[in-house]
Amino acid sequence: MDFLLDNDLARWAVLLLIFAAVVTIAMIVTNAATQRRGMRSRLRAQTGSRGEAAAAAATGAARLRGDQQRGAWIDIVNELEKRGVNLVSTRDQGLRRKLVAAGYEDPSAPRVFTLIRTIATLGFPILILAYAFISGTNVGLASSYFLAIFAAGLGYVIPILIVQVKADKRQEELLNGFPDALDLMLVCVEAGLGLETAFDRVGQEMYKSHPLLARHFAGVVLELRAGRSREDALRRFADRAGVDEIRAFSTLLIQSQKLGSSVAATLRVYAAEMREKRRMRAEERAHRLPVLLAVPLVGCMLPVMIGVLMVPAVIRAMRTVVPALG
Repeated sequence: MDFLLDNDLARWAVLLLIFAAVVTIAMIVTNAATQRRGMRSRLRAQTGSRGEAAAAAATGAARLRGDQQRGAWIDIVNELEKRGVNLVSTRDQGLRRKLVAAGYEDPSAPRVFTLIRTIATLGFPILILAYAFISGTNVGLASSYFLAIFAAGLGYVIPILIVQVKADKRQEELLNGFPDALDLMLVCVEAGLGLETAFDRVGQEMYKSHPLLARHFAGVVLELRAGRSREDALRRFADRAGVDEIRAFSTLLIQSQKLGSSVAATLRVYAAEMREKRRMRAEERAHRLPVLLAVPLVGCMLPVMIGVLMVPAVIRAMRTVVPALG
């Protein structure tokens, strides 16, 4: 203990070894639990191999329009899994939905995300402690431990925050262009086009103005042409978009098909409602501007205005009071 207290290098080495041991034990326990769940799921899934093959074929058909290239991250993931490292998350379905909403539609995206999060969780503490050691900063043992825990927490949280921000941005882009797409689809349906042809035409027309929404429409067309039912294609379209308005639109079209009602009348009412919602969102943002501008006005401009107004009076008072006091 005296040697550890006197030698900084030995103290840092012991701290890093303790941290690495804790992380290794946690990863071993997690991998063991994950492998056990995976073994059980494989045993249950042996009877449903045909359904899995059909789902894989459908996933391949949905990716006909994308340039999905195998990158270096996927190669790293495959190599690690060959060596026995399991990167499948226990919450794979929820994570996959978030990644799809953020634009990462590759089947290997959850495994790559787990690898990146693991690297960030282990790398952030090592980088911070290495920087403190190289710069000569005197950090105590307890402070180093809590700093490493804080850095590991940041490395664990930051990747999911980045994915969430990107998903929110894409959903906002879809939501802004959806009323225009409904108007174009209403024109196409009233002109006598079928629903599949209307989706195709709207996707072509909106490719430059709203490319993300156009790709989603093109995915629906590809699934319909590949033989998927209209109800299934619309539900998958809503799941990929992750927007409540698009999910309601898909449900509306499915119900119109089942009940035999007019698709044009349904689209007309829903398009008017979407335009009204977009106008209300714009008004809400406009009404929030005075509240948001109050902070910079009070913090930046108000002190300057007070200074400009009060400084001449203060100078005049000092010229009058100081000679009188003297």
